Order: sequence, then C-alpha cells, then structure tokens
Amino acid sequence: MSYAPYPQGQPWQPWQQGQGGPQPWGGQGGPSMRASHADRERAVDVLRAGYGEGRLEKAEFDGRVERAYTARTVGELALLVADLPQGPVPPQAPYAVPAMFLPAPRARVNGKAVASAVCGGLCLVTFGLTGIPAVVLGHMARAEIARTGEEGDGLALTGLALGWLANAGWAVLMFLSFALALAAG
Repeated sequence: MSYAPYPQGQPWQPWQQGQGGPQPWGGQGGPSMRASHADRERAVDVLRAGYGEGRLEKAEFDGRVERAYTARTVGELALLVADLPQGPVPPQAPYAVPAMFLPAPRARVNGKAVASAVCGGLCLVTFGLTGIPAVVLGHMARAEIARTGEEGDGLALTGLALGWLANAGWAVLMFLSFALALAAG
C-alpha cells in the first residue's frame, strides 16, 4: 500500500471507519485520545527509521514529521506510521551466503606445539634445563598434528630444534668434563 501525502496547507483529517485506507490503532483510550509529547516523539522515531531504511522519500518524510508535531490525537499519529514497521522487521527468507564469500575456518593451533616452542626458547634462560621437555612436547605435538590436522607444526619444529641443541650442549659439556676429570687423574 502506498501513502499519498496530503497537500501542504490542507488540514489533516484522520481516517474514518469504513472509508478504506489505514485504520488508527486502538491504543490507550482510543484514537481520539489527545497525543502527548512522548507519543509524538515515538511516531517521529518510527518515521526516522522508515526514512533511514529507504521506505520514505525526503519530501514525504518531512511532511509526515511536520504533521506528527502538529497532531492533536493518537489516531492522527497512528495514521502517519500505519504503513511503516513499528520495530525491527525479520527478514522474509533466510539469506544464504555463498561459500566463496565465507571466511575459511582456521584450524586450531596445537597446545603442545606452543609449549614445545616456549620450552625451547627458555633453554637459553635456564641453561638448557627445559631442553628435554621441549623435545618430548615437540614429538608429541607433531604426532597429534599429523593425526588431527591442527596448526603449529612450525612451533613444534622450533621447540624440537632448540631442545635438541640444548641437550647436545649438555651432552658435550658432560663429555668434556668427564674427559677433563679422567685426564686430571
């Protein structure tokens, strides 16, 4: 149903029962109840929403707002917003987004791979004491990643490399100290 705006200068006449067209709402006290400032503001808010959604042209919006502020009864206000939704309108049909426009689901990063990389990085601070946990967690993480398809293989490899380097450093240090102990007597 389209709304034909009233010509400027003619008085606003509310619709009468049985003459067709929109019927006033039967709110508190009926359509002949005097409109309050709050009623007018609510009607203007509905008009603004309708204009913002593209349901009204600028000239029609301006005319309806002017009539809303000069309306004397609730029925007159009801007629101004009768062809507009009074609140959020649910979509008529669910809109499916094509798969090509959906973001690709990201795989989870394996927690053991993260822990392996952290332990490998801490080898420098702890003088290699976290090397063994870095190696163990790295191997466990790579096995889980291969089985589940999670992310984090690079982190697991980093933890493995740093852990093996720390363990090799400890092995060389122990070998040298054992050799020095044998040579000293």
